[in-house]
Formats: sequence, structure tokens, C-alpha cells
Amino acid sequence: MADFTDTLTPDHIAMIERQPIFFVATAAEGARINLSPKGYDAFRALAPDRVAYLDLGGSGNETNAHLLADGRITIMFCNFQQPALILRIYGRGVPVLPQDEGWDALAANFVLLPGTRQIFDIAVDSVQTSCGYGVPVMALEQERATLIKYHAQYDPVKWMAKTAARVASIDGLPARPTDRYIAGDT
Repeated sequence: MADFTDTLTPDHIAMIERQPIFFVATAAEGARINLSPKGYDAFRALAPDRVAYLDLGGSGNETNAHLLADGRITIMFCNFQQPALILRIYGRGVPVLPQDEGWDALAANFVLLPGTRQIFDIAVDSVQTSCGYGVPVMALEQERATLIKYHAQYDPVKWMAKTAARVASIDGLPARPTDRYIAGDT
């Protein structure tokens, strides 16, 4: 049976902090639904009613475009250990880019990784937990270093040219690109 709360509880936050992966879903009217897995140490519960995650450059900029168009976002965590549990955060998010007011304060919550292009700042509307009995018990072998290595070895001028061209979603919705290459704090 599903349980809903208006905000994250300390138990929710503790469960989230143990997870090596989370999933992000967004959509906008007339556009495809975007669903992406996210790894690394990229998620923060900033308050019971506010979360954020660090976003690295990838194959597109769908979440940015969807949040600009619609604002709705769902984040899902699955406990792959015991006890079985699925936790969904429903909220409204905004992309905060390095050139935006508020970037420095938000970025201070993270270790910036090579290729960081934005942080998604999310106001929590509600939190749902459910049993998760169908989720397998699994162990993390290791994180993939590929994406970080990819961004770290990229020529910053070429990276910026590629990223600057990401001004629309695959459905043509406007997206905002970052104005700088971040080499990372690592």
C-alpha cells in the first residue's frame, strides 16, 4: 500500500542517501516523456520540502526543456537492499545554470564534477512510498567513471561549442545551455 507525505521525513532522507542510483521523469504537453537514470554523488535533500541534483552534459537537455515548459518532475529511488522500498518525490523544478543568480549557493552543496552543466532545484509537492517487493536485491559493483572521464578529457572550447548547440529538446522545446565549461572540483 502506498503512503503519501507532504515532505521528506528523516527516514526518507536516510534511505535516499544510501542509494547509488535514482531515476528522473519529466514531460511537457505534446512532448515525449523523458526518463533518465542518474548516478554519482549527485543528489541532495536540502530541506524536507526541497531537493536538488547535479546534472552533467549528456546526449540532450530534455529535463531542462521540460522544466522550462512545464515544471513538473518525478524522482524515484528504489532500495536495492533490505527493506524493500520505492520512494517517489513529486515536485516542481527549475534548472539553475552557472550563469544564474543562486548558482553559487546551490553549487556549494555539491562536489562539482567535470561536465557539470546545471543543477535542478526542486520544490517537493509530495512524497510517496510503496512496498518495492518486485524490485530485486542487488549490490553495487562500482560506479562507471566513463562520463566523468569523457568530460574531463574534452577540450573546453569544443565542449562549449557542442553544449551551446543544445538549445532545444528532441521535440523542439527551448532549452537553456550553460555558459561555461566546469572542469570539476574532483
